[in-house]
Amino acid sequence: MSVTVIQLGATIQSINFPDGSKKVEDVCLGFDDIAGYVTNKAAYMGGTLGRVANRVASGGFTLDETTVNLTRNVEGQFHLHGGFLGFDSVIWEVVQKTPQGVVFRHESQHGHEGYPGILTCLITYRLDNEDRLSISFEATTDRQTIVNLSNHAYFNLAGHNAGPKGLAEHTVEIASSEIVETDDRQIPTGELTLVDNTAYDLRSPVVLGDRLKQFENCPIQGFDNCYVVNGGQLLRSTVKVAKIVHPPSGRALEVWTNQPGIQFYTANNITKITGKKGLFYVKHGALCVQTVKFPDAINHQNFPSINLNPNETYRHEVVYWFKVEKTCRCCYKK
Repeated sequence: MSVTVIQLGATIQSINFPDGSKKVEDVCLGFDDIAGYVTNKAAYMGGTLGRVANRVASGGFTLDETTVNLTRNVEGQFHLHGGFLGFDSVIWEVVQKTPQGVVFRHESQHGHEGYPGILTCLITYRLDNEDRLSISFEATTDRQTIVNLSNHAYFNLAGHNAGPKGLAEHTVEIASSEIVETDDRQIPTGELTLVDNTAYDLRSPVVLGDRLKQFENCPIQGFDNCYVVNGGQLLRSTVKVAKIVHPPSGRALEVWTNQPGIQFYTANNITKITGKKGLFYVKHGALCVQTVKFPDAINHQNFPSINLNPNETYRHEVVYWFKVEKTCRCCYKK
Protein backbone atom coordinates (compact mmCIF):
# COMPACT_ATOMS: atom_id res chain seq x y z
CA MET A 1 0.00 0.00 0.00
CA SER A 2 1.20 3.52 -0.76
CA VAL A 3 -0.18 7.01 -0.14
CA THR A 4 0.75 10.31 -1.79
CA VAL A 5 0.11 13.66 -0.12
CA ILE A 6 0.96 17.11 -1.45
CA GLN A 7 1.67 20.48 0.16
CA LEU A 8 -1.27 22.27 -1.46
CA GLY A 9 -4.00 21.84 1.10
CA ALA A 10 -2.04 19.04 2.82
CA THR A 11 -4.05 17.03 0.30
CA ILE A 12 -4.31 13.26 -0.10
CA GLN A 13 -3.58 12.79 -3.80
CA SER A 14 -3.58 9.00 -4.13
CA ILE A 15 -4.04 5.79 -2.16
CA ASN A 16 -2.85 2.65 -3.94
CA PHE A 17 -4.13 -0.57 -2.44
CA PRO A 18 -4.41 -4.17 -3.71
CA ASP A 19 -7.58 -6.23 -3.97
CA GLY A 20 -8.06 -9.87 -3.08
CA SER A 21 -6.23 -10.89 -6.26
CA LYS A 22 -3.28 -8.58 -5.50
CA LYS A 23 -4.34 -6.15 -8.23
CA VAL A 24 -3.43 -2.63 -7.14
CA GLU A 25 -5.78 0.29 -7.78
CA ASP A 26 -5.75 3.92 -6.76
CA VAL A 27 -8.87 4.20 -4.59
CA CYS A 28 -8.74 7.96 -3.96
CA LEU A 29 -9.99 10.55 -6.45
CA GLY A 30 -7.68 13.42 -7.34
CA PHE A 31 -5.66 15.18 -10.01
CA ASP A 32 -2.28 14.70 -11.67
CA ASP A 33 -1.10 18.26 -11.09
CA ILE A 34 -1.70 21.39 -9.03
CA ALA A 35 -3.70 22.99 -11.84
CA GLY A 36 -6.36 20.32 -11.47
CA TYR A 37 -6.86 21.11 -7.79
CA VAL A 38 -7.00 24.86 -8.43
CA THR A 39 -9.42 24.56 -11.36
CA ASN A 40 -11.72 22.23 -9.43
CA LYS A 41 -11.43 23.88 -6.02
CA ALA A 42 -15.18 23.59 -5.38
CA ALA A 43 -14.80 19.81 -5.02
CA TYR A 44 -12.25 20.11 -2.16
CA MET A 45 -10.76 16.91 -3.57
CA GLY A 46 -8.68 15.26 -0.84
CA GLY A 47 -7.99 18.60 0.82
CA THR A 48 -7.87 19.80 4.41
CA LEU A 49 -11.02 21.60 5.53
CA GLY A 50 -10.53 24.53 7.90
CA ARG A 51 -10.53 26.55 9.94
CA VAL A 52 -14.05 25.16 10.27
CA ALA A 53 -15.27 22.30 8.12
CA ASN A 54 -18.85 22.35 6.85
CA ARG A 55 -21.30 25.24 7.27
CA VAL A 56 -21.56 28.26 9.54
CA ALA A 57 -25.03 29.77 9.22
CA SER A 58 -25.02 33.32 7.84
CA GLY A 59 -21.25 33.33 8.33
CA GLY A 60 -21.66 34.76 11.81
CA PHE A 61 -21.61 33.91 15.49
CA THR A 62 -21.00 35.37 18.93
CA LEU A 63 -17.77 34.57 20.75
CA ASP A 64 -17.23 35.85 24.28
CA GLU A 65 -19.93 38.51 23.77
CA THR A 66 -18.25 39.67 20.55
CA THR A 67 -19.94 39.34 17.16
CA VAL A 68 -17.72 37.64 14.59
CA ASN A 69 -18.51 37.83 10.89
CA LEU A 70 -16.89 35.28 8.60
CA THR A 71 -16.80 35.47 4.83
CA ARG A 72 -19.88 34.11 3.08
CA ASN A 73 -18.44 32.07 0.24
CA VAL A 74 -21.64 30.27 -0.82
CA GLU A 75 -23.98 32.55 -2.77
CA GLY A 76 -23.32 35.27 -0.20
CA GLN A 77 -25.46 33.34 2.29
CA PHE A 78 -23.23 31.23 4.52
CA HIS A 79 -19.66 30.17 5.26
CA LEU A 80 -18.44 26.78 4.01
CA HIS A 81 -15.20 24.85 4.65
CA GLY A 82 -13.19 27.84 5.84
CA GLY A 83 -14.21 30.42 3.26
CA PHE A 84 -12.90 31.58 -0.09
CA LEU A 85 -9.32 30.62 0.79
CA GLY A 86 -9.68 27.72 3.18
CA PHE A 87 -6.98 25.35 4.34
CA ASP A 88 -7.42 23.29 1.15
CA SER A 89 -6.05 26.25 -0.84
CA VAL A 90 -2.90 27.13 1.10
CA ILE A 91 0.60 25.69 0.78
CA TRP A 92 1.48 23.79 3.94
CA GLU A 93 5.04 23.71 5.24
CA VAL A 94 6.68 20.29 5.54
CA VAL A 95 8.30 20.18 8.98
CA GLN A 96 9.12 16.48 9.13
CA LYS A 97 9.28 13.65 6.61
CA THR A 98 10.01 9.98 7.21
CA PRO A 99 9.43 6.76 5.22
CA GLN A 100 6.28 6.24 7.31
CA GLY A 101 4.75 9.70 7.03
CA VAL A 102 4.91 13.46 6.96
CA VAL A 103 4.08 16.39 9.24
CA PHE A 104 2.61 19.58 7.76
CA ARG A 105 2.38 22.98 9.46
CA HIS A 106 0.34 26.09 8.70
CA GLU A 107 -0.11 29.33 10.60
CA SER A 108 -3.41 31.05 9.86
CA GLN A 109 -3.28 34.75 10.64
CA HIS A 110 -5.72 36.72 12.77
CA GLY A 111 -8.63 37.95 10.64
CA HIS A 112 -8.13 35.46 7.81
CA GLU A 113 -11.59 34.81 6.34
CA GLY A 114 -12.90 36.66 9.41
CA TYR A 115 -11.58 34.24 12.05
CA PRO A 116 -10.12 35.68 15.26
CA GLY A 117 -6.68 34.68 16.51
CA ILE A 118 -3.49 33.28 15.05
CA LEU A 119 -4.16 29.55 14.63
CA THR A 120 -1.11 27.28 14.39
CA CYS A 121 -1.93 23.87 12.91
CA LEU A 122 -0.07 20.60 12.54
CA ILE A 123 -1.27 17.66 10.45
CA THR A 124 0.51 14.32 10.75
CA TYR A 125 -0.01 11.62 8.15
CA ARG A 126 1.30 8.16 8.99
CA LEU A 127 1.01 4.82 7.18
CA ASP A 128 1.86 1.73 9.22
CA ASN A 129 2.60 -1.88 8.31
CA GLU A 130 -1.02 -2.91 8.86
CA ASP A 131 -2.29 -0.54 6.13
CA ARG A 132 -3.65 2.00 8.58
CA LEU A 133 -3.52 5.58 7.34
CA SER A 134 -3.75 7.79 10.41
CA ILE A 135 -4.31 11.54 10.33
CA SER A 136 -3.69 13.61 13.44
CA PHE A 137 -4.82 17.23 13.52
CA GLU A 138 -3.53 19.61 16.20
CA ALA A 139 -4.10 23.34 16.63
CA THR A 140 -3.32 26.10 19.11
CA THR A 141 -4.37 29.75 19.21
CA ASP A 142 -3.24 33.03 20.74
CA ARG A 143 -6.81 34.17 21.44
CA GLN A 144 -10.25 32.60 21.67
CA THR A 145 -11.41 31.22 18.34
CA ILE A 146 -13.18 28.24 16.79
CA VAL A 147 -11.76 25.24 14.94
CA ASN A 148 -13.17 22.07 13.37
CA LEU A 149 -10.70 20.50 10.94
CA SER A 150 -11.28 17.56 8.61
CA ASN A 151 -10.16 15.96 5.35
CA HIS A 152 -12.28 15.75 2.20
CA ALA A 153 -10.90 12.58 0.58
CA TYR A 154 -13.15 10.92 -1.99
CA PHE A 155 -12.97 7.12 -1.96
CA ASN A 156 -14.04 4.47 -4.45
CA LEU A 157 -12.73 1.06 -3.41
CA ALA A 158 -13.36 -0.30 -6.90
CA GLY A 159 -10.82 2.23 -8.20
CA HIS A 160 -10.82 6.01 -8.53
CA ASN A 161 -12.18 5.73 -12.08
CA ALA A 162 -14.84 3.07 -11.39
CA GLY A 163 -17.59 5.69 -11.30
CA PRO A 164 -21.19 5.25 -10.16
CA LYS A 165 -21.29 1.60 -11.23
CA GLY A 166 -18.39 0.74 -8.98
CA LEU A 167 -19.68 2.83 -6.10
CA ALA A 168 -23.11 1.20 -6.30
CA GLU A 169 -21.48 -2.15 -5.47
CA HIS A 170 -20.20 -0.91 -2.10
CA THR A 171 -21.78 -1.74 1.21
CA VAL A 172 -21.84 0.93 3.91
CA GLU A 173 -22.23 0.66 7.66
CA ILE A 174 -22.17 3.58 10.12
CA ALA A 175 -22.57 3.07 13.86
CA SER A 176 -25.10 5.83 14.41
CA SER A 177 -28.74 6.11 15.42
CA GLU A 178 -29.02 9.87 14.81
CA ILE A 179 -28.18 12.49 12.22
CA VAL A 180 -27.97 16.26 12.54
CA GLU A 181 -31.25 17.70 11.27
CA THR A 182 -30.85 20.40 8.61
CA ASP A 183 -33.05 22.79 6.65
CA ASP A 184 -33.33 23.06 2.86
CA ARG A 185 -29.94 24.86 2.74
CA GLN A 186 -28.36 22.08 4.80
CA ILE A 187 -28.00 24.40 7.79
CA PRO A 188 -28.55 22.60 11.13
CA THR A 189 -31.78 23.34 12.97
CA GLY A 190 -30.18 22.43 16.29
CA GLU A 191 -32.08 19.16 16.54
CA LEU A 192 -30.95 15.56 16.10
CA THR A 193 -33.14 13.13 14.16
CA LEU A 194 -33.43 9.38 14.71
CA VAL A 195 -32.65 7.29 11.63
CA ASP A 196 -35.12 4.52 12.52
CA ASN A 197 -37.19 3.37 9.54
CA THR A 198 -35.54 5.85 7.16
CA ALA A 199 -33.11 5.63 4.26
CA TYR A 200 -30.49 7.13 6.57
CA ASP A 201 -30.33 4.04 8.79
CA LEU A 202 -26.91 2.50 8.08
CA ARG A 203 -26.45 0.62 11.35
CA SER A 204 -26.39 -2.63 9.39
CA PRO A 205 -24.53 -2.92 6.07
CA VAL A 206 -26.57 -1.74 3.09
CA VAL A 207 -25.80 -1.92 -0.63
CA LEU A 208 -25.16 1.69 -1.55
CA GLY A 209 -26.64 1.49 -5.05
CA ASP A 210 -29.95 0.22 -3.70
CA ARG A 211 -30.05 2.87 -1.00
CA LEU A 212 -29.22 5.74 -3.38
CA LYS A 213 -32.28 4.87 -5.47
CA GLN A 214 -34.43 6.01 -2.55
CA PHE A 215 -33.14 9.57 -3.04
CA GLU A 216 -33.90 9.88 -6.76
CA ASN A 217 -36.89 12.20 -6.26
CA CYS A 218 -35.44 14.13 -3.32
CA PRO A 219 -33.99 17.67 -3.39
CA ILE A 220 -30.65 16.22 -2.23
CA GLN A 221 -30.09 13.15 -4.37
CA GLY A 222 -27.90 11.12 -2.07
CA PHE A 223 -26.22 11.27 1.30
CA ASP A 224 -24.77 14.50 2.68
CA ASN A 225 -25.42 14.07 6.37
CA CYS A 226 -23.60 14.41 9.65
CA TYR A 227 -24.03 11.18 11.61
CA VAL A 228 -23.73 11.29 15.39
CA VAL A 229 -21.10 8.77 16.49
CA ASN A 230 -19.30 7.98 19.73
CA GLY A 231 -22.40 9.06 21.64
CA GLY A 232 -21.91 12.58 20.35
CA GLN A 233 -18.82 12.92 22.55
CA LEU A 234 -15.18 13.76 21.93
CA LEU A 235 -13.17 10.73 23.05
CA ARG A 236 -9.58 10.31 24.20
CA SER A 237 -8.93 7.43 21.79
CA THR A 238 -10.28 6.27 18.45
CA VAL A 239 -13.25 3.92 18.03
CA LYS A 240 -14.50 2.22 14.87
CA VAL A 241 -17.50 4.19 13.59
CA ALA A 242 -17.91 3.10 9.97
CA LYS A 243 -17.07 0.35 7.53
CA ILE A 244 -17.12 0.49 3.74
CA VAL A 245 -16.72 -2.68 1.66
CA HIS A 246 -16.46 -3.35 -2.07
CA PRO A 247 -17.33 -7.07 -2.16
CA PRO A 248 -16.28 -7.77 -5.79
CA SER A 249 -12.68 -6.70 -5.08
CA GLY A 250 -12.57 -7.58 -1.41
CA ARG A 251 -11.31 -4.13 -0.49
CA ALA A 252 -12.63 -2.74 2.79
CA LEU A 253 -12.18 0.50 4.69
CA GLU A 254 -12.77 0.92 8.40
CA VAL A 255 -13.03 4.43 9.83
CA TRP A 256 -11.84 4.97 13.40
CA THR A 257 -12.03 8.34 15.15
CA ASN A 258 -12.28 10.20 18.45
CA GLN A 259 -14.69 12.73 16.95
CA PRO A 260 -18.46 12.96 17.68
CA GLY A 261 -19.56 13.16 14.05
CA ILE A 262 -18.97 11.75 10.60
CA GLN A 263 -20.12 13.57 7.47
CA PHE A 264 -21.15 10.93 4.93
CA TYR A 265 -21.32 12.29 1.38
CA THR A 266 -21.91 10.49 -1.91
CA ALA A 267 -20.56 13.11 -4.35
CA ASN A 268 -24.04 14.35 -5.21
CA ASN A 269 -22.76 17.68 -6.53
CA ILE A 270 -19.86 16.45 -8.65
CA THR A 271 -20.38 17.32 -12.29
CA LYS A 272 -18.14 16.00 -15.06
CA ILE A 273 -14.62 16.63 -13.76
CA THR A 274 -11.42 15.55 -15.52
CA GLY A 275 -9.39 13.68 -12.93
CA LYS A 276 -6.20 11.64 -12.89
CA LYS A 277 -5.01 10.23 -16.22
CA GLY A 278 -7.66 12.26 -18.04
CA LEU A 279 -10.48 10.14 -16.64
CA PHE A 280 -13.85 11.64 -15.73
CA TYR A 281 -15.36 11.87 -12.26
CA VAL A 282 -19.14 12.25 -12.04
CA LYS A 283 -22.05 12.32 -9.62
CA HIS A 284 -22.19 9.32 -7.25
CA GLY A 285 -18.76 8.19 -8.39
CA ALA A 286 -17.22 8.29 -4.91
CA LEU A 287 -17.98 8.72 -1.23
CA CYS A 288 -16.55 10.79 1.61
CA VAL A 289 -16.43 9.81 5.27
CA GLN A 290 -15.26 12.98 7.01
CA THR A 291 -14.78 12.79 10.76
CA VAL A 292 -15.82 16.07 12.40
CA LYS A 293 -17.69 17.89 15.10
CA PHE A 294 -21.17 18.95 14.04
CA PRO A 295 -21.76 21.64 11.39
CA ASP A 296 -22.60 25.15 12.62
CA ALA A 297 -21.73 23.99 16.14
CA ILE A 298 -20.80 27.50 17.26
CA ASN A 299 -24.45 28.55 16.88
CA HIS A 300 -25.92 25.62 18.84
CA GLN A 301 -24.99 25.31 22.50
CA ASN A 302 -26.25 21.72 22.63
CA PHE A 303 -23.68 20.62 20.01
CA PRO A 304 -20.13 19.57 20.98
CA SER A 305 -18.09 22.76 21.36
CA ILE A 306 -15.66 23.89 18.67
CA ASN A 307 -14.29 26.73 20.82
CA LEU A 308 -10.53 26.86 21.32
CA ASN A 309 -8.83 29.02 23.95
CA PRO A 310 -5.19 29.98 24.46
CA ASN A 311 -3.23 27.31 26.37
CA GLU A 312 -5.56 24.61 24.97
CA THR A 313 -4.74 22.20 22.15
CA TYR A 314 -7.28 21.02 19.61
CA ARG A 315 -6.80 17.33 18.80
CA HIS A 316 -8.57 15.28 16.17
CA GLU A 317 -7.64 11.69 15.33
CA VAL A 318 -8.86 9.60 12.42
CA VAL A 319 -7.62 6.26 11.13
CA TYR A 320 -8.51 4.90 7.71
CA TRP A 321 -7.78 1.19 8.03
CA PHE A 322 -7.64 -0.56 4.66
CA LYS A 323 -8.23 -4.29 4.57
CA VAL A 324 -8.85 -7.12 2.13
CA GLU A 325 -11.73 -9.46 2.89
CA LYS A 326 -12.44 -12.81 1.34
CA THR A 327 -15.14 -12.56 -1.30
CA CYS A 328 -16.78 -14.71 -3.91
CA ARG A 329 -17.61 -12.75 -7.03
CA CYS A 330 -20.03 -15.39 -8.25
CA CYS A 331 -22.08 -15.10 -5.07
CA TYR A 332 -22.20 -11.33 -4.87
CA LYS A 333 -25.58 -9.92 -5.84
CA LYS A 334 -25.49 -6.51 -7.46
